[in-house]
Amino acid sequence: MTLVISNFDTLQMTERNIYKDILFGIAVGDALGVPVEFKNRRTILENPVRDMIGFGTYKLPAGTFSDDSSLAFCLAEALTQEFSLQKIGNNFVAWLNNNYWTARGNVFDVGIATSQAIRRLQTGCNPELAGGMDVSDNGNGSLMRILPLLAHTKDKQVSERYQITKQVSSITHGHIRSIISCFYYLEFARQIINGIDKFQIYRNLQTEVSEHLISLSINPNEIKLFDRLLTGNIYELTDSEIFSSGYVLHTLEASIWCLLTTDNYKAATLKAVNLGEDTDTTGAVTGGLAGLLYGVGTIPQNWMQQIARKEDIEDLANRLRDFASR
Repeated sequence: MTLVISNFDTLQMTERNIYKDILFGIAVGDALGVPVEFKNRRTILENPVRDMIGFGTYKLPAGTFSDDSSLAFCLAEALTQEFSLQKIGNNFVAWLNNNYWTARGNVFDVGIATSQAIRRLQTGCNPELAGGMDVSDNGNGSLMRILPLLAHTKDKQVSERYQITKQVSSITHGHIRSIISCFYYLEFARQIINGIDKFQIYRNLQTEVSEHLISLSINPNEIKLFDRLLTGNIYELTDSEIFSSGYVLHTLEASIWCLLTTDNYKAATLKAVNLGEDTDTTGAVTGGLAGLLYGVGTIPQNWMQQIARKEDIEDLANRLRDFASR
């Protein structure tokens, strides 16, 4: 496999609104995957996704984002004010019950673990304790929406970054595996905005994330599950060795693999979606990092123009930037 080395312009990053990169990166990747969600890889390969399309699985117009983006926007909205787990949780409840931050006025897709956690929030459960904590609760529902948290954590020390990530993941997904996945993903994103080459980030995290997890005395068997990221070279694997189910570790691995084996936003997100199965989430999680790495300006304009609530997303990104830079 040919390695693709990114030529990153640090000055360009400082001039960009990274929250547009994040929010549109997620939404566009998500919307690419919505029409083919649940289709297996073999079926998709017979007619690969090559452009923004509509209808398909949910019979919805092109540019419709799903729960992945909606919950990321709910988190981002809460982060335009002083940090509050309760506010984040309230926004999630408003999404499920009142269609808050939906693409077209209705919730058409929600994971079981996320739905159960939001129901607990409705009954007054402490947000930090609402998410399931069993091994079976390791769907990708916190990973898919975690990236806007970067606005709150990026300038903090690693111990605080981890603790806040744990709290925000645990609103819907409280098992250590989901927390580690969110932490790794945010650490990767944080180094992107610091202008570090993506392969260097990958190598850095093999040491930095591993050492931090060990310092917390986390069960070594849980850490070992991340070996393909923390000790191996995941970019050397073939697509047959990359999985794209709704399991959080599959989604994390697939997103990093797609990012490291392509050299632009379009290629990364199309590669993610064409893996099949949980296509909207693999597209959203890959798209968030690819948006940060390459910038919103590199997303195909015809894709951007079709995204539902484009102006609202842009306004949210601006408000998040303004609050984060206070």
